[in-house]
Amino acid sequence: MSERAYKFVQVDVFTDRVFGGNPLAVLLDARGLDDGLMQQIAREMNLSETVFLFPPTRPECVAALRIFTPAREVPFAGHPTIGTTWVLAARGMAPKGAARFTLEERIGPVPVELEGDPARPSFIWMSQQDATFDPALENREAVARALGLTGADLWPAAPIQPGSTGNKFLFVPLRDKATVDRAVLDVRAVLEAMGERPRMGIFVFAPDPDASAGRVYSRMFGPHSSGIPEDPATGSASGPLGAYLVLNGMVKGSGDVRIVSEQGAKMGRQSFVHIRLATRGGAVTDIRVGGGVVPVLEGELRLS
Repeated sequence: MSERAYKFVQVDVFTDRVFGGNPLAVLLDARGLDDGLMQQIAREMNLSETVFLFPPTRPECVAALRIFTPAREVPFAGHPTIGTTWVLAARGMAPKGAARFTLEERIGPVPVELEGDPARPSFIWMSQQDATFDPALENREAVARALGLTGADLWPAAPIQPGSTGNKFLFVPLRDKATVDRAVLDVRAVLEAMGERPRMGIFVFAPDPDASAGRVYSRMFGPHSSGIPEDPATGSASGPLGAYLVLNGMVKGSGDVRIVSEQGAKMGRQSFVHIRLATRGGAVTDIRVGGGVVPVLEGELRLS
């Protein structure tokens, strides 16, 4: 077999500085790679996600993204969408001067919006679907124990509940930032607590005590669902997180609500995920998630 070379770019997402945020590798032209090779490459990169770019199949989309964690392909993800948008813009692979365009992911078209210079955007927003939530888990003590905590460490009266805007997570509200930092996931125990539900990332968080502050402190564990022990910034969880916070009165506001989720601090990769949404008649819609992107390195992967 002749040697094949694939150029890639690595960026940090949801940050304004190198070595912060969530690292992402983007292979600029993945034609010729099959599913098995893409999974092997993602495992070799050993990042939360690796993106493989292909020509779009939808005429309204700029590029098609295949997104792989070290363990599996996911149909949709936040920091890969934000980071890939920056790479496409910075490398001239997006429509010249465009402040808005659409990417193709496995869940369908995902609109993105760029702020600042379209050739070097300072901030990127992605649109997400309306959030949906499954019935709450009633075995609260079991979930708490699976995190090395007790029922008293949970935020009182708020549900432990799966939610999604395209990628499902279990949202577990905790009483304060220190408790979030104390959480340690016992995978076997959490799977027992979840019963027959499909495997999903465990998203723990504590809202600011001032419900008008629009801030939340977060962590996400996914060794059992995506091969990621802990994720520095989880954009696909942040959209439903915003909806959860508003619907449960943990963040107060009307009309255009803005929230900032600090994630990754415990693992030394502080990230700031920005969430915007609209509230209308008790419903949450127009969910957007955004952040900054910083280039880190470029390379070439060789296969023979």
